[in-house]
Amino acid sequence: MDQIYLPKKRIDFTVGSYVVIRPLETVDEEIKPFFYNIKHLEPIKIKIIKEIFKNLSEVIKFDNIIITGSFLEEGFRFNDIDVILVNEEKIDTKQLVDLLESRIGPKFHLILISNKALIKGLSADPLYMLMLSRCVAKKRFIYKVKPKINYKLVDLHLLKSKLLIDNFDFLTGDEKYEMTRNLVAINQFISKKEVTKDKIDLAINNFFGKKTVQRLKNNLLLTKDFLKKYNKVYNNARNRILKGIKDEPKQK
Repeated sequence: MDQIYLPKKRIDFTVGSYVVIRPLETVDEEIKPFFYNIKHLEPIKIKIIKEIFKNLSEVIKFDNIIITGSFLEEGFRFNDIDVILVNEEKIDTKQLVDLLESRIGPKFHLILISNKALIKGLSADPLYMLMLSRCVAKKRFIYKVKPKINYKLVDLHLLKSKLLIDNFDFLTGDEKYEMTRNLVAINQFISKKEVTKDKIDLAINNFFGKKTVQRLKNNLLLTKDFLKKYNKVYNNARNRILKGIKDEPKQK
C-alpha cells in the first residue's frame, strides 16, 4: 500500500484540502528574484533570499514575498531579515518565523499585509515608500500610487526620531542612522519630494555634511554640531505637520 505522511502541525493546509501529488523533482523550480534599485548584493545573500522564497512557497499561498531593510545593505551589519508577505488571508506569522529561523538561521521580522493595505501605505506612509524603494521580490510588482499626506500618521512616525535628541550619547550608530533617515524621509514626504533610500542618504549628506551617513553608522559624529542641525530639521518638520493637522478638516 502506498502511503504519504503529513506533519501534524502544518500551515495553510486544513483537513479536507485537495492536493496534487507529484514527484519531488517536478515540484522544484528555478527561483529568479526581482531586484529593485539594488546595484550589488553579496552571493550569499542572494542564496539566503532564494531559500526564503523556497521555504515559504512550500508551506503557504501568497501574492508576493518581498525582502527589504538593512539585510540589503552592503556588508553584514543587519540584526534580522525583514520579510513582507503579501497575502489576503490571516496566517500565523510566528510559525513562519520559527520555520525560517530553524531552516535558514538568521533572525526574521515578518510583516503580513494585504495588497490593499500595502497600496494604501505606499500612498500615505513615507516608511512604506522607503521600504519598497529598495527591495527584492519573489514576483514582479508595479505599484502606481498618488501620494496623499496623512499628517496624524506622519506625526506618529516623527516621534521615533525625537528619541535621538534626548538619547544621542546612548544610541548605537545604526540607531542614530535609522532615526535620522526616518526624520529626513518624513521631511522629504511632506515636501512632496521622492522618498527612496538613495535620495534620503543624499539629502542627509547634503544637509549635515559629507559622509554623514557613513559617520552616523560608524558612530563617529560629534554631538553638538550634529544635534544643532538635527533640531532645526526636526522642528521644521514638526511645525509643518502640526499646521497640516490643524488644516486637515478643511481638506476635501
